Amino acid sequence: MATDNRAAPLLAKALGIVLGTDEIPLRLRAWDGSEAGPPEAPVLEFRHRRALRRILWSPGQLGLSRAYVAGDIDAPGDIFAAFTALSSAGKFSEPGPFRPLTPRELGTLVSTAVRLGAVGPNPAPPPEEARVTRKGRLHTRQRDAAAISHHYDVGNDFYALVLGASMVYSCAVWGEPSYADNNGLPAGLDGAQKAKLDLVCRKLGLQPGMRVLDVGCGWGSFALHAARNYGVTVVGVTLSSEQALLARKRAADAGLTEKIDIRVQDYRDVRDGPFDAISSIGMSEHVGREQTPHYVEVLHGLLRPGGRLLNHAISWNAGPTKPDPDSFIPRYVFPDGEMLSLGEMVTALEGGGFEVLDVEALRQHYALTLRAWVRRLETNWDEAVALTSRGRARIWRLYMASSALGFENGLTGVNQILVQRAGGDAPPLRRTDWI
Repeated sequence: MATDNRAAPLLAKALGIVLGTDEIPLRLRAWDGSEAGPPEAPVLEFRHRRALRRILWSPGQLGLSRAYVAGDIDAPGDIFAAFTALSSAGKFSEPGPFRPLTPRELGTLVSTAVRLGAVGPNPAPPPEEARVTRKGRLHTRQRDAAAISHHYDVGNDFYALVLGASMVYSCAVWGEPSYADNNGLPAGLDGAQKAKLDLVCRKLGLQPGMRVLDVGCGWGSFALHAARNYGVTVVGVTLSSEQALLARKRAADAGLTEKIDIRVQDYRDVRDGPFDAISSIGMSEHVGREQTPHYVEVLHGLLRPGGRLLNHAISWNAGPTKPDPDSFIPRYVFPDGEMLSLGEMVTALEGGGFEVLDVEALRQHYALTLRAWVRRLETNWDEAVALTSRGRARIWRLYMASSALGFENGLTGVNQILVQRAGGDAPPLRRTDWI
């Protein structure tokens, strides 16, 4: 076993093998107190030998993720700085699965683990890891319900802690003048989310008396805003029973139960169309590439002629890559989730009989939103842990911080695509007349 003053340099060597780089722009701190790496670099702390064992058994993003969620690895300072440094290193910055280690690399990694006393059985995954990614055919109703439950049925109080009073779990729109404070600055997260909800309502051309379908309605925030401010009736569908419970309570508290119908229902099972407008905000990422044409077909059939659909979704901007089911996001955050490119989604909507009226990119807005969520989580850390588990809180910290950086560097984007079914009245000639 290595002496106390050698653990960190050996860890640096092992991590370099996994990442495929000779230099790691991080200050590594080992369980024995030793350190290695640039003195001014962000700190990555290995709190237990078990972290290296996890990496040895799963030498890629999965091993690193398990170690972080379990608390074997930590970024005790600025997680954005630590993740930026890690992402800039070798294979970690490449989309898709890690390249398998060569026999020589694997041998060196095992030898290092032996010297550090880290060899042993494969540690059990953290209990927060999803168990739905290997069961059955993708995107059946049962499997989609299980995937949604894994992500959203974490506890409404936990989500309220992270999302704030708006309870909107999608990209906000920052800097709208009507929602600015007296200095002309964005009125915080809640104001930015209100601006986004109102933007969607205006794009859909909502008018009193219209009937609206909200696909993936979350905790009912869009339904509440549309019913209260635009005089429409809303049917909201979600696969999360916890979301539906709170959404119904919020509608009742607002005196809007006659205007808002919240259902635990798959969008494919909605039978009471047609609707005058449909919103799908942060939902189509759960549909999957193969099911997207059917998704478009279903929504087209539920919309009256001339009605508008707004599809608000995260996009993958890094070009064609092979999905990695063993990466952090599918294992811990969004089981079975798939991000399409903007071009793929536009093609699917046009192929399904819709006319594209408008496309708006909100990539930078999502980065700001995620940073605001991370601040709320870190500010309320002890309460967040008490409401769920330390592992779940760590998942969210890593997920939101890494996602913010993904939007900032252009790896991912988020777009609102407004389309219209043929027939009915034509939209105004100029975008400024209806946005």
